[in-house]
Amino acid sequence: MSDQPSHAPYDALLLLSFGGPEGPDDVVPFLENVTRGRGIPRERLKEVGQHYFLFGGVSPINDQNRALLSALREDFAACGVDLPVYWGNRNWAPYLTDTLRQMVADGHRRVLALTTSAYASYSGCRQYRENLADALAALEAEGLPLPRVDKLRHYFNHPGFVTPMAEATLAALGRLPEEVRAGAHLAFTTHSIPTAAADTSGPAEGHGDGGAYVAEHLDVARLVAEAVRKETGVEDRPWRLVYQSRSGAPHIPWLEPDICDHLEAVRAEGAPAVVMVPIGFVSDHMEVKYDLDTEAAAKAAELGLPVARAATVGADPRFAAAVRELVLERAATERGEWPERCALGSLGPSHDLCPVGCCPARAPRPAAAGADSPYA
Repeated sequence: MSDQPSHAPYDALLLLSFGGPEGPDDVVPFLENVTRGRGIPRERLKEVGQHYFLFGGVSPINDQNRALLSALREDFAACGVDLPVYWGNRNWAPYLTDTLRQMVADGHRRVLALTTSAYASYSGCRQYRENLADALAALEAEGLPLPRVDKLRHYFNHPGFVTPMAEATLAALGRLPEEVRAGAHLAFTTHSIPTAAADTSGPAEGHGDGGAYVAEHLDVARLVAEAVRKETGVEDRPWRLVYQSRSGAPHIPWLEPDICDHLEAVRAEGAPAVVMVPIGFVSDHMEVKYDLDTEAAAKAAELGLPVARAATVGADPRFAAAVRELVLERAATERGEWPERCALGSLGPSHDLCPVGCCPARAPRPAAAGADSPYA
């Protein structure tokens, strides 16, 4: 009998991410993919793409996913988990449909998906599930056998995500001038979304007043703030959940305050310094590099406000280990066992299967890997 950890019934893991351009010629086609169906003129997309052109037209997200792939494969091999790991994107090569087609050709029929989004929301969960359904429909139209795809639960409160974020926050505090460290505020940042989308995030019974999206981020912020308190001994360090990367029509309400507005406000109140902690992001991709490291840093310099930015978890070995734990947990559950479900904070472990009404679509569209999936 093998003493290796069992990933049965699953035979592959899919790393499912957003994707990003890898050169100047990719930027506008990439943005066309992202905004398909919205009728945004090409000239407007060129304007939006300036953020990418500042970095040579290259988003860091693809290289960061390659690093995470390597970390996952290394961790799996070291721990005896013989599970191949594939990678597919929603909006750029390697495209999700192509990756699923390759997985089918390689003989895989029970697939677990890890998305590079830790929290519940339409754009962070349901939209990935819709893209999975689109890809499966394409395979079905080609007459290919369809794999069953399940999605790993939200991992925002797993120790393998929270602990690296807490340590990165402490490291960022250490980069501030010594005379302002004790009084430095913490600004926990995440992607702003329309308030209507936030209010309907997560299972239906929790809808309203920011829904699961805000509640989950607040829980992680409290965990990190408490870890910082214990390590530094500063009992009353101010912190707040703030938002970044807003897009869309200005008349539609989005979650606030914006990070730049927040920096202005706390400077006016006398804050000596701020650490920006991007808890809403798995890796240092473009929205972190531009919206925080470029735009927010420029605002802080204008205000004469010392700032430091905490790193994201990226390919941290503890995050890779957390993914392995989540894979084995879900596999055991599928086998009818009752594994330990690791989670910090007050919310407990998230659901395995997105229920009907969870993060509802803006318009009716099929979504895979949920209770309402046509591909169960």
